[in-house]
Amino acid sequence: MNNRIRIGIVGYGNLGRGVEAAVTNSPDMELVGVFSRRNPDSVTTLTGVAVYPYDILLSAENDLNEKIENHIPDIDVLIICAGSATDLPTMTPQLASIYNVVDSFDTHANIPEHLNAVEMAAIPAGKTAVISTGWDPGLFSLARLYANAALPNGSDYTFWGRGVSQGHSDAIRRIEGVLDARQYTVPIQAAMDRVRSGETPDLTTREKHLRECYVVTEDGADLARIENEIKTMPNYFADYDTTVTFISAEELASEHAGLPHGGSVLRSGKTGLDKEYANTIEFKLDLESNPCFTGSMLTACARAAYRMNEDGDVGCKTVFDIPPILMLPGCREEIIAHML
Repeated sequence: MNNRIRIGIVGYGNLGRGVEAAVTNSPDMELVGVFSRRNPDSVTTLTGVAVYPYDILLSAENDLNEKIENHIPDIDVLIICAGSATDLPTMTPQLASIYNVVDSFDTHANIPEHLNAVEMAAIPAGKTAVISTGWDPGLFSLARLYANAALPNGSDYTFWGRGVSQGHSDAIRRIEGVLDARQYTVPIQAAMDRVRSGETPDLTTREKHLRECYVVTEDGADLARIENEIKTMPNYFADYDTTVTFISAEELASEHAGLPHGGSVLRSGKTGLDKEYANTIEFKLDLESNPCFTGSMLTACARAAYRMNEDGDVGCKTVFDIPPILMLPGCREEIIAHML
């Protein structure tokens, strides 16, 4: 009997491939299919797993004949690898009304609204949905929660990078005359050093991070205009010290092809009856591949979603709602014996 958790992937870009690798390397899981809005014949997966049209997911649960005719596999959890701006607000509630799901919705200000929409879809269907997981939101969220619990009298600081911001890179590529771009978020070392020393400074956005942009342009493009549009772009660059470097496509491909990222969550606080003792907590990530690491975290949460659903715990969940032990393969006794 096959007792492995059957995983489906929705979307097949960098994140989808990261999930594919993570599921393949999980002994208690089986990847049963990729579901894409592209023509399945145009998608080649890393492991050769079958690719299906996305729309089949929406009809298969209620149409057994169509499911059999199209050889659609049984799915325990769908991991949705799509964008937060326009895709996930629609896709996650829609799919959560049929399947257990996991997503990486990362528009922090809109997480409560997204949670409510997914909750309303998942509960009537008896499904479990884990949203907004990855590393921030995700692991960094947990680090902030644990640090606040341990040091209630203190201040939080989150520094991202040095790493490629895919959303900011895309924003640059939308500028007229730009062919390609990479944008790096870089933490300012002096600010980090102050926090690590036990200070609790009030830091502005500009004091915490700077942005480095490497841009490939069309021949004859107005470089001054492009640089100005980047540096003054609201919500992306206007609030930061930003450098713009124009390079060739060859240099971009050779020097900036990877997708590294990472960062640190810090909390400085006081303990003792008179708050006389200084303390600093730091949680740090250094990621060679952002999508592969994010995919690994999504996969761990898919394991938890499956187990919670098996126990009748339905509705929309975040990493705050998951008992950590449910994210690991193996039984409780083994995990406690080896890790506690």
